[in-house]
Amino acid sequence: MATKSSLKSTIAVSLTNYLDAGAIVAGASGLTLWQNYLGLSEVHLGWLNFISANCLGAALGAIIGGFLADKYGRKFIYTYNLLVYMLGVLLIMCSVNFPMLLAGFLITGISVGVGVPASWTYISESSEINNRGRNICISQMSWGVGPMIILLLGMLFAPEGYLFEWVKNIGYAIGGAGLEDVAVNVFSSRLVFFSLFIVAFIAWNLQRKLDESNEWKVSKEAAKASGEDTGLIHAFKVLFSNKIAIKTVCFLAGIYLTWNLVASVMGFFQPHIYETAGGVSNEQANWMNFIQWAIIVGTTFVIAKIIDKTNHKLLYILGLLFALSAWAIIVTVGVNGPAGLWSFAILWGIEGGISVQIFYALWGTELFPAKFRAGAQGLMFFIVRGLSAVWGLVFTYIYGENGEGFTIAAYCMIVLLLISLVVGVIGCPKTRGKSLDQITKERYGENY
Repeated sequence: MATKSSLKSTIAVSLTNYLDAGAIVAGASGLTLWQNYLGLSEVHLGWLNFISANCLGAALGAIIGGFLADKYGRKFIYTYNLLVYMLGVLLIMCSVNFPMLLAGFLITGISVGVGVPASWTYISESSEINNRGRNICISQMSWGVGPMIILLLGMLFAPEGYLFEWVKNIGYAIGGAGLEDVAVNVFSSRLVFFSLFIVAFIAWNLQRKLDESNEWKVSKEAAKASGEDTGLIHAFKVLFSNKIAIKTVCFLAGIYLTWNLVASVMGFFQPHIYETAGGVSNEQANWMNFIQWAIIVGTTFVIAKIIDKTNHKLLYILGLLFALSAWAIIVTVGVNGPAGLWSFAILWGIEGGISVQIFYALWGTELFPAKFRAGAQGLMFFIVRGLSAVWGLVFTYIYGENGEGFTIAAYCMIVLLLISLVVGVIGCPKTRGKSLDQITKERYGENY
């Protein structure tokens, strides 16, 4: 049973994941509204995805944040990072043209990237041996709760939503009575981002009060006693001079990249896909997405109960089988009718509760020593989200303006998920029930 302080710190740090997923889904749920307001093309939407918390922004932030967390501590990240997040969200809220919107997405994405490696690392380092997987799952549940709430707000504030009259009044009060309909409609998205600003402020106040990680303090003291360089360049040299560390980076980047190329597209474009390929309204698309995230949260809650007691390879395989089944629906039944669309949504929802990301987060914190644990994760996150950014642009061309290339895209997704399955099965580590110190000594010897 976790101590109260461990559980409290896990929840506080998990708000970073709420804000990460929330930023992605807030952009996705209002994508059509911003498109209509600013006259954006599918290519413009691809660029928003490219530099957002979903891809390049997070990639740049991760490689910076990972090594900052190793050099200055996990608490350093929690003291300052969410101030940057709030700045980015504020810029999105006030956007009146595409460059402003693009800049807001980039700044928010960088902040998300800075926070993610530190959050997974801190959760793992502050967890008990038999609760490490559970606490990682709690952070993953936060990744699901964020989209649920954001989507619910998006639906209530949408032009056909129950609270749109309130949104209109705010829009006219700020922009004047002569505001065009498309300009009024986008205020629903502005208010959704405002909710993220509030949560970020609360999370910043909680996180800056956290104690520093004991694992990091011990590692830092050992480095200081030996006179070891703790700079960024040296950290890269240490990481890439160790064959075990290099193999671990390749394994984790392999399972996470192939899965995330699929998940990143779905995270950002899913409501848009439901509207264009599935032929449903914006409200219906958001409701489907909301139900899907509810399934993800419920499934993750179940996995949290058993992950520290169950064979990890078995759970990993199960999750990817659900993922492959979801995309098989696309190439067989299709998503033009409600049966195919709902089958896809439900299967992908179950997959999200047993996702590769849970195991990536868990293994990423277990398989590296404390001295470059966050930095290694930041590097992998940089690789994964950076390539996901490129794939997001490619996807918009494959998909087409109205979803005419969705079947071809689905075959690409199936291939990527199969690669993630094979690599994960071959390289699945046996770390369950072991302390981080024990795992480090087994893999790297006494000097780490």
